[in-house]
Amino acid sequence: MTALLIITLGLALLYGILMLSYLYGWARLKSFDPAAHAYTFDTKVSVIIPARNEESNIPQLLEALQQQSYPANLFEVIVVDDFSTDGTADAVRYFPATNVRLLRMADILSPEERLNSYKKKAIETAIAKATGHLIVTTDADCVMGPKWLEAIVKCYETHKPRFIAAPVSYHKDNSFFKKLQSLDFMTMQGITGAVAYLQSGTMCNGANLAYEKQAFEEVGGFTGIDMIASGDDMLLMYKIYHAYPGSIHYLKSREAIVRTLPVDTVKGFMNQRIRWSSKADKYEDKRITRVLVIVYLWNVMLLLMAIVAIFTPALRMWLLWLMVYKIVLELLFLLPVASFFGKRSLLPWFIPGQPFHIIYVVLAGWLGKFGSYEWKGRQVQ
Repeated sequence: MTALLIITLGLALLYGILMLSYLYGWARLKSFDPAAHAYTFDTKVSVIIPARNEESNIPQLLEALQQQSYPANLFEVIVVDDFSTDGTADAVRYFPATNVRLLRMADILSPEERLNSYKKKAIETAIAKATGHLIVTTDADCVMGPKWLEAIVKCYETHKPRFIAAPVSYHKDNSFFKKLQSLDFMTMQGITGAVAYLQSGTMCNGANLAYEKQAFEEVGGFTGIDMIASGDDMLLMYKIYHAYPGSIHYLKSREAIVRTLPVDTVKGFMNQRIRWSSKADKYEDKRITRVLVIVYLWNVMLLLMAIVAIFTPALRMWLLWLMVYKIVLELLFLLPVASFFGKRSLLPWFIPGQPFHIIYVVLAGWLGKFGSYEWKGRQVQ
């Protein structure tokens, strides 16, 4: 019991340093106001959207893209249909816009050909056909405000980064389960911005990225990471960071926020988080790997303490104080992040969601390393 307590207290100290550094990093990260910057109307953009069975979602995304303030003649939209079994391809094909193109994976691969990362292949295929200097990626279940592309292009033309990570938020989070997902995801987004300022790691989300086509080609695209099912975002980001140190930028702008959907079921949620955690040991950026190990072990020890405390009353007060410590630290960090995303109303759900969060982190971390998951109807090892 003493050893358990000492190890947990040691991890608590490391976790506290980590969260306070993230609080500092997010606070120091400068916001970008597109209205304060002019752009030269000469950056051609290719928006790339991999889509599999997204018939019900993609019309809203295409409509949001047609409402962009950025000139329509300066951007194209390339949707790559990944062997959809619904009407996704037709929804794109018949969408009334001249700057929307459809590519079909079925025209490139035979149904019998097996890949471990169809999404990377879809993006790679679209980039080969893209005419834009700046590649912007999002997901088919996303929507965004009218100044999204304008904010990205102004950021690019102002700072000239090779790679831009931008904020993503959940919307339609109207149930307890979805509110918990939204809080968890918002925390990860805040950390993404914080590590960008601190230059202590490389994080991003594929639902809202931009990078130079030339940079993608010069680092060999997804070569070397193409057998990893996930990682079309963070693993590529590190390749570009490694080739061009100092060229990564986080766009902290409300106008740049992309909104996506939480998953509907616990099974779907676990498959998603296992998919994300499956690449944890694939990062060449060991700064992120070290952080993930600390966070994982911290949650493992809290769960272990909770189990042992059932039979050991002396541990119960320690566990209570450690949980209070964890909650206070995370709320201090979450408060300004939630304000940025306009989601402070979710914070009362944070404490009731703690048991769910600890258990899922432990399970997803383990299964991401040793298990398999299902994604878009495909089983992935």
